[in-house]
Amino acid sequence: MDQNSLPESQRSPNPIKQRWYAFWAALQFLTILPPFVRRPFTAAEMGMSLAFYPVVGLLMGLSLVAFHWAALRLFPSTVSAALTLAVWVVLSGALHLDGFLDTCDGLLGGWTPEKRLEIMRDEHHGAYALAGGVLLLLTKYSLLATGGLPALALLLAPAYGRWGITIAVLAFPYQRLQGVGRAIKDAATWREGVFATLWVLIATSFTFSLAAWIALVVVLVVVWGGAQLVLRLIPGLTGDVYGAFNELSELAVLATFVAWKTA
Repeated sequence: MDQNSLPESQRSPNPIKQRWYAFWAALQFLTILPPFVRRPFTAAEMGMSLAFYPVVGLLMGLSLVAFHWAALRLFPSTVSAALTLAVWVVLSGALHLDGFLDTCDGLLGGWTPEKRLEIMRDEHHGAYALAGGVLLLLTKYSLLATGGLPALALLLAPAYGRWGITIAVLAFPYQRLQGVGRAIKDAATWREGVFATLWVLIATSFTFSLAAWIALVVVLVVVWGGAQLVLRLIPGLTGDVYGAFNELSELAVLATFVAWKTA
């Protein structure tokens, strides 16, 4: 029977078309850009979208580099750093920052796995979230304000951070039984991880920078070590934890480049 004569729900998926929608799923999920695909994404498309997380990160990095370059021509480095950090948070809709705050509250504020998960589900933020958020943003700001921060650091940090999310999703158990994170976890395969890693390796190769390769290894250590710590406190990772890994990975990339520059 001709595929075109079947209802859309019964047609065999077109692999190229699925990948195309998966890219848009990643872009719409990870940024505040308006939706270009005005229908719910399928579970398969959400799973495939992991392959494009670093690509979305690179696009964000390019935007941040361009904005920071322009801001430096109008304002002192300290003001430019603050404005760039603000744009960085806004571009992602504060999605990962919110996850970092919830993770701080849950992991530090609860005494049992059940209580930690309950706190992480609470939409209100407490003292640990406030302290963690201030320290995170203050450290990022300080690194961005460092004189002569390489543009590569700003370009690669969002890409490496989202690559770290991909590795965390695929390599470690997920705690929630429902939700977007559960759907992505169940539909994703290591093929998405291979594609995501290839994007990152290609981008890093074109930098011709040893610091970039070191930063990539540091991100892997942050994600792997962070996951081991989290799994001691709760039985699986959550979407909030993914967000926390992204924030800490971005911070680690900036810190690696600054340390390399001043060494």
